Amino acid sequence: MKFAISLAVLLATICAANVHAQSEVYLCVDERGNKEYKNTGGTKGCKRVELPGITTVEGTRVRPASASAPRPVSTPSDFPKVDSGTQKARDNDRRQILADELKNEEQKLASLKKEYNNGEPERQGGERNYAKYQERTAAMKQEVERTEKNVEALKREIANLK
Repeated sequence: MKFAISLAVLLATICAANVHAQSEVYLCVDERGNKEYKNTGGTKGCKRVELPGITTVEGTRVRPASASAPRPVSTPSDFPKVDSGTQKARDNDRRQILADELKNEEQKLASLKKEYNNGEPERQGGERNYAKYQERTAAMKQEVERTEKNVEALKREIANLK
């Protein structure tokens, strides 16, 4: 077991980047038969281990991207192009769809807030158990929050249009 660990340490030492390629490794065995790898062989029971040479290959250099000059984006010559009139019509359609969706979400939010009644909605007939009422109230609160986020997202999307 110790030999396997020692061998693993030896291999890690050989593979480490900071180890000099010409360093010497010695296998030392003590009186009890324990094996240990060392970089000096001055003690009794040490023998030099012959290791294969290490080959290093220089990597390619990567040029840092210039922060001042962004790379130009090129489109392929066969990329389909849309005339400005068609694009303007598409943008107007998109704006109208978003506006309609915003209107629907705002109406839904107003309805939900009215029903939610600031966290105190009217109890329903099947809610004699207070836990059921609390569950429904929590679900309503989550729905109000989700709808508010939808309204905010739609407003941001409309603001980002050209």
